[in-house]
Amino acid sequence: MKVKQVLPIVEWLRQYNRGQFKGDFVAGITVGVMLIPQGMAYAMLAGLPPIYGLYAAIVPLILYAIFGTSRQLSVGPGAMVALLIAAGVGTLAETGTAQFIELSIVLALLVGGIQLLMGIFRLGFLVNFLSHPVIAGFTSAAALIIGFSQLKHLLGISLGRSNYIHHIIASAVTQIGNTNLYTLMIGLAAIVLILVVKKIKLPIPGPLLAVVFGIVAVWSLGWADQGVKIVGEVPSGLPKFGIPTINFEQIKQLFPIALTIAFISFMQSIAMAKAIQARHKNYQVVANQELVALGMANVGGAFFQAFPTTGGFSRTAVNDQTGAKTGMASIISATLIALTLLYLTPLFYYLPQAILASVIMVAVFGLIDFKKAKQLWRTDRSDFWMMAATFFGTLFLGIEEGILIGVLLSLSFIIFRTTQPHTAVLGKIPDRPHYRNVDRFEQLEVRPEILIFRFDARLYFANVSYFKERLMEEILAKGKTLKLVILDADSMNGMDSSGVHALEELIESCKENQIKFYIVGIKGPIRDILHRAGVVQRLGEENFFFRIQHAVDFFDDKRNNQYSEYALQTNEEDPS
Repeated sequence: MKVKQVLPIVEWLRQYNRGQFKGDFVAGITVGVMLIPQGMAYAMLAGLPPIYGLYAAIVPLILYAIFGTSRQLSVGPGAMVALLIAAGVGTLAETGTAQFIELSIVLALLVGGIQLLMGIFRLGFLVNFLSHPVIAGFTSAAALIIGFSQLKHLLGISLGRSNYIHHIIASAVTQIGNTNLYTLMIGLAAIVLILVVKKIKLPIPGPLLAVVFGIVAVWSLGWADQGVKIVGEVPSGLPKFGIPTINFEQIKQLFPIALTIAFISFMQSIAMAKAIQARHKNYQVVANQELVALGMANVGGAFFQAFPTTGGFSRTAVNDQTGAKTGMASIISATLIALTLLYLTPLFYYLPQAILASVIMVAVFGLIDFKKAKQLWRTDRSDFWMMAATFFGTLFLGIEEGILIGVLLSLSFIIFRTTQPHTAVLGKIPDRPHYRNVDRFEQLEVRPEILIFRFDARLYFANVSYFKERLMEEILAKGKTLKLVILDADSMNGMDSSGVHALEELIESCKENQIKFYIVGIKGPIRDILHRAGVVQRLGEENFFFRIQHAVDFFDDKRNNQYSEYALQTNEEDPS
């Protein structure tokens, strides 16, 4: 294995130049500035002190830059992962406590370990079992839960911690009379400011302006004395190295949520990485190496007090738009965060928690995918209902339950679609040697003595019964007039021993009923299987064809010759 495959940083460092550094520097500073309020906000969302959001934005960024194949993906704290941490670890310890912090760091180690092993053993394909409608449904529901969970900070009220949206709303309604107007005013102003900056596309990140606005307003107007909750003292200094203390009981308790975060963060990261890479033709995103990179980022981060991290949608988009060319941009962002921790943490003393809540709310409500729901309703109702089930399951049953529903639905649809694939009876287009599905095209020529049947899937143990049932239905529908069955195998990409056995049974059944059986368009690997099984020899090489029209012409020629021989024999025997 080449060094650059294990350490992608080697490849881009060899060709690094001053022009790339200029773009990386601007992007790195911009994303670093953006990460400061985001990291603190997402740490608060996860149930951790805000400083841990900055800890999670140093080592993971550097490690991903070394091991990751995407040159624009920005790894760090994320809203979705933060919510999952709060949901999973929150059942084991009180948020904000030393035990909660310790478990969150252990969780990062577990998540990283899972991702690392998946990458080493090339198991990236497993995420394909979560379909896009399921991801969209889960993301949209989680975004609502995250957004509404911030009402307590936006309104300045006390709400019981819950991951069920109906509980959050009900609790907020009962406490609405206790709203702190100063807190609400500063939170709403921050939301408007972030949206306006985003709309007019100012070069300065909206969340950063909101942070500056909030600190200045609370400090100058003395609103901390009016009940506006602030971050307070933020410890200065870089995160300390430490080996997380873990035991078997912790692993057993944290493993389900670790597995969930490992999958969700990888899917989120790889989706964004591939979307950005499509605009850059000078490198390739390698899924299994991305798992290794994310795993290293989380494992390494756990030794420096970081909670689980992931690729961020908004940060990655900003990173790309501001000129990032390589992973150096992430290294520069991490350096800026480190300098902030060393020298600037006193500036955050008067930062209102309502500002961090507004940053979270604006970020997550943009993840609600109304367009996808409308599109699926128009194009694929089964996918729409799968998205809806995942959405409402997550919303009202819980985060982990919603993901489980999504996985089970995805697997169910995979099983259903592979066990009952599409089939078609074909007819001839008039005056052309082409054949199409009789249920989709009108005025096709369908001969009563010929059945042309197409099976659009791999023929294997899970669908052989359906294959035989559908073909026998069509054979029986034709009745005694049927003289030829043509199996169009052009859409078959594989066949196992059960498929071979089913084919042998059908060929034998047709032979007993004096019906010819031809196979058309069979692929080389399947033909090899039939050769080894002796099917080709028993059916006869002459009964395999490249095109349907060839099979039909052969049948007609053979039948006409038989009629000619029969007529000749009859004339010789006729005494007249």
